[in-house]
Amino acid sequence: MISAYTSVTERLSRADWLLPTLARLVFAGTLLMYFWVSGLTKLGGGLVGLFQPSVGAYAQIFPKAMEAVTYDTSQLSLYHWAVVVAGTWAEFILPALIVLGLLTRLSALGMIGFIIVQSLTDLIGHGGFEHKETFGAWFDRFPDSVILDQRSFWIFVLLVLVIKGAGPVSLDNALRGRSTQT
Repeated sequence: MISAYTSVTERLSRADWLLPTLARLVFAGTLLMYFWVSGLTKLGGGLVGLFQPSVGAYAQIFPKAMEAVTYDTSQLSLYHWAVVVAGTWAEFILPALIVLGLLTRLSALGMIGFIIVQSLTDLIGHGGFEHKETFGAWFDRFPDSVILDQRSFWIFVLLVLVIKGAGPVSLDNALRGRSTQT
């Protein structure tokens, strides 16, 4: 029985492809549509909506600034526009790159930064600190707080990709194979 256990665990230890492949699958199954739908709520109308985000986009990303200008985006600076446009595009581009397995380590690192900024915005801008159940606490008996509990798991999955890469079923791997052939 011990030798069977050892045999199985040794094979798993050598399965370097498994962890990054599963991490991308878990990301695709749980977070891809979350970020895409969130990005869709930030687009303005039509094709120009890619460059002219909705009022809601500004309110989500800069809640206190929007409140201060009574939700008139024309009173905000070029900086606000650039951050909102970049944040909106990031919600589409980074998850797509991760699922495709293209520039995976860089994309996962970008998503970690995105999630940290998103969490700080939720805590500071949207008053998450005022709601203990939103912020949460580690080492308590409640595993469902939005910030510390859920987003820790999100970041962990992304850290696996930063450390291990995309795995064998990825564009990164296909491109790496082509570059070694030339």
